[in-house]
Amino acid sequence: MNPLPRHVPVMAAEIVAQLAPPIGGIVVDGTLGGGGHTRELATCVGNPGLVIALDRDPAAIDAAEQNLKGLPVTLVHSNYSDLPEVLEQLEIPAIDGCVLDLGLSSDQLADRERGFSFDSAGPLDLRFDPLEGEPAWRILERLSESNLADLIYNYGEERFSRRIAKKIVQRRRSDPVRTAADLSDLVRSCVPRPRHRGAIDSATRTFQALRIAANDELKWLEVALERIPDCLAPGAKLAIISFHSLEDRRVKHAFREDKRLEVLTKKPIGPSEEEQEANPRSRSAKLRVAQKLDTTQ
Repeated sequence: MNPLPRHVPVMAAEIVAQLAPPIGGIVVDGTLGGGGHTRELATCVGNPGLVIALDRDPAAIDAAEQNLKGLPVTLVHSNYSDLPEVLEQLEIPAIDGCVLDLGLSSDQLADRERGFSFDSAGPLDLRFDPLEGEPAWRILERLSESNLADLIYNYGEERFSRRIAKKIVQRRRSDPVRTAADLSDLVRSCVPRPRHRGAIDSATRTFQALRIAANDELKWLEVALERIPDCLAPGAKLAIISFHSLEDRRVKHAFREDKRLEVLTKKPIGPSEEEQEANPRSRSAKLRVAQKLDTTQ
């Protein structure tokens, strides 16, 4: 039996309030993760309805088969950017709402064999689907120093990227970085320590950059922002939770410029103080919501 997930869904109450899924409706959770949002949405739509939950991570699908048993949920191992094909296969013409939570789940962070946790002794993999793309440790070995520095700067917004890249390249000549713990120690030796309690770990931005690269995250987000609105029924809402400016900027601009959508959140919604206190990982979360316009009128 799979263990119960450790993941606490971010802004679950806000997602339910914003999507307002109807009883008997069909909604999509494009980022299943630990299944928290899926469970909440399934409770709302009830047995007459359906939640289609997608994830690139086969481990998330496997865990959900046990943890969400008995709920009106269909699990699909797929990238959320492939939602049109998923709906076509399920013979569903349109959906009544969709949520994307672009953050890591606590269950992924707790899996010490995949490198998501900074101090893990497991391989520095960072892929959501271990059968796609190349692991992060191989990216560190393959890229030139300048390209590696650009990657860490552009995807991690890390101002010490050139210092970090130089040390990675120096080290790989004799003892290449292969684990998350190795990379964390290396980055922390290059970056000044945070001066105040509660600041993010010094390795956060570098790990973010490598994870984005290993999974092509920004590319697939842009594809999804173009394709998912066509899957929505008129009046249905698309809610997206982002955790850093690279994602949030793309969501904001896509919502604003898409003639199929009406923006419902002029400013992003953040987690309550109570939620931030209970779940510190929620602090950087930003929720934006848009509604599908009825273009037939």
